[in-house]
Amino acid sequence: MPATSSPDGPATGDPLADLHDALLAWLPTQRWFPAKGRQVVGLRTVAHSVVSTPEESPRVEHAVIGVSFADTSGGAEERYQLVLGAQSGPPAEVEHAVIGRRPGPDGRDEVVYDGLADGRISRLVLSLIVENQTRGPLRFVAEPDTEAPIVGPGRPLIGEQSNSSVIYGERAIMKLFRRATAGLNPDLELHRALRRQGSREVAPLLGAVEGELDGEPMTVAMLQGYASNSADGWSMALASVRDLLAEADLRADEVGGDFAGEAHRIGKTVAAVHLELAAALGTHPLDARAASEVEAWMLDRLERSAAAVPGVAEQRDAIAEVLRGVTAAEPSTLQRIHGDLHLGQELRTPTGWLVIDFEGEPSKSLADRVRPDSPMRDVAAMLRSFDYAAFHQLAEWEQSADDPDPQLERRAQEWADRNRSAFCDGYAEVSGTDPRDAPELLRAYELDKAVYEVLYETRNRPSWVSIPLRSMRRLLTPAGRGER
Repeated sequence: MPATSSPDGPATGDPLADLHDALLAWLPTQRWFPAKGRQVVGLRTVAHSVVSTPEESPRVEHAVIGVSFADTSGGAEERYQLVLGAQSGPPAEVEHAVIGRRPGPDGRDEVVYDGLADGRISRLVLSLIVENQTRGPLRFVAEPDTEAPIVGPGRPLIGEQSNSSVIYGERAIMKLFRRATAGLNPDLELHRALRRQGSREVAPLLGAVEGELDGEPMTVAMLQGYASNSADGWSMALASVRDLLAEADLRADEVGGDFAGEAHRIGKTVAAVHLELAAALGTHPLDARAASEVEAWMLDRLERSAAAVPGVAEQRDAIAEVLRGVTAAEPSTLQRIHGDLHLGQELRTPTGWLVIDFEGEPSKSLADRVRPDSPMRDVAAMLRSFDYAAFHQLAEWEQSADDPDPQLERRAQEWADRNRSAFCDGYAEVSGTDPRDAPELLRAYELDKAVYEVLYETRNRPSWVSIPLRSMRRLLTPAGRGER
């Protein structure tokens, strides 16, 4: 049984043993748990510590649990982080977050629940960060020369998926990384690098919670300034497409909700982030050897997607030929990038755009997420996101229409083309390099992203899979090699 630690005592047995059955029932109901539909065959406590002192109530615990699945060979497991609250009589506002019951230290039953639902716990974590405290194996670290606000209890952010966040008085936001991984989380690493550059393209980093896993550093959570009065790019883009589809006689540049100006600004913001990351962490040449490695990653993803999706398998050879355009491209550079960029990772504030969530693609290992790559991957991902916005909104529109207009697809494509072009214009204005001047490289990265999207949608949102499949067909034709 894994050992556990506490600031108040020696290592003990598994303190979550009485909760394992309850956790197995609770996990699939959480938005952040990505393995819904998979058969869970086991759960173990990998690490555990008590964060609160005996004088503090409720008791606060941090745990890493390992979950194993029937469809995973060799007993491999996925690990997740929990912040737990425990007390005999929790307040009514945390009833929805109850996990189960177990015997408490005094022998009486106590209720254990998701601690982020309890404002007293989120307030404790914030105060520990501000005070640079250490509790057991966890270090609560304030960023140098910053002043995190001391405000009331945190409010859980509703709707987040892969992680969990709480907002402090519209001034700060703390994100708990649910997936537990040994190594520094790239979201924290890159925010620290951008902070050293004085970046205005990301929210200010205020602090973090750090621990250890398998003898390596582990990022538990990070604290940032909160971008109040902001809107995400995805919601704004969908509204713009909807405005266009409602105006049968107007072009995209004539509609009041035209998004091209914002797409241009997003392009400038992404280019600025790339320049700042290059200055902070350096660059490497995308020479023949490096290009061969990138091509190998792409072809490996293609094989996995083709094995699961007939629509990819049917076009496998044609896709592989385009992906090999990476090695045929002119030498360029590799550097640290965002790695999972899309319109939902862009926030429009009253003063401009911010880029958020630098974790990288969730399906990749940490080693792959921190590997330098071409900035073209982020550019291609943004171009894919404009396609997604246009044709997702089209699908929604057609479902609600009694008689779908055959011209709607043309109008959706007009919106996508206009905003893709505006993004590239903005990117070129700041970076000095127009992505469209390397069409084969851009096409390879965009098609690689579409291959990833097809597999993701097949597994998670089958009703969306037609969007990346349509883009794959476009990218496999000469007309799909890029646009001005």
